[in-house]
Amino acid sequence: MTRDWYAWHHHYEDPDSSLSRRLTEVRRRIGTALDEAPAGSLRAVSLCAGQGRDLIPVLATHPRGGDVTALLVEQEPRNVELARAAVRQAGLSRVEVSCGDAADSDAYVGMVPADLVLACGIFGNISDADVRAVVGHCAWLCATGGTVVWTRGRWEPDLVPTICDWFVAEGFEQVSVSTPAEGVGVGAHRLLGPPRQRPAGATMFEFVGRPEAAGH
Repeated sequence: MTRDWYAWHHHYEDPDSSLSRRLTEVRRRIGTALDEAPAGSLRAVSLCAGQGRDLIPVLATHPRGGDVTALLVEQEPRNVELARAAVRQAGLSRVEVSCGDAADSDAYVGMVPADLVLACGIFGNISDADVRAVVGHCAWLCATGGTVVWTRGRWEPDLVPTICDWFVAEGFEQVSVSTPAEGVGVGAHRLLGPPRQRPAGATMFEFVGRPEAAGH
């Protein structure tokens, strides 16, 4: 892929953009997941975390934010530096931003299974087959009772209903999913059973990009 993932974040500066509206909903779902999480220490992982605009502000303000040890994995160095600066500014000493390949299963050693898994900005930029594969991988990324928050643009053909079915097939229950009328695709699913074992050295997906995915 040749897309500039640093410049891609500029869409967030427009409050009317689909990315800004999606970000608001993702943050809301993160807050709800923290509200519903059991007492005690929690773990969170964010795949393709970008500049951390979804997770970092929530952890900085949520009453459970101090309970969370988090790992954000992002490959674009400029995004990594901005995310690390946001972590420092928020005083989140238990949050690490790793510059690496979020598709590598080994990137999450020691942090999974997690109580909160973010797969945002991924499903619109990989093949449908890889989306299906990532849903399956969420069954080891996520702890029992943990929540996966994910996104996918709602262009036609709309894959969101199928993604929901895939999560159910992997042992998750649907917590919420946005409607087509909302114009953004944000879902949350909770793992019901025990997590699977992490596969060593697995590549979970490959970014391919699609013209219709711009802004998603």
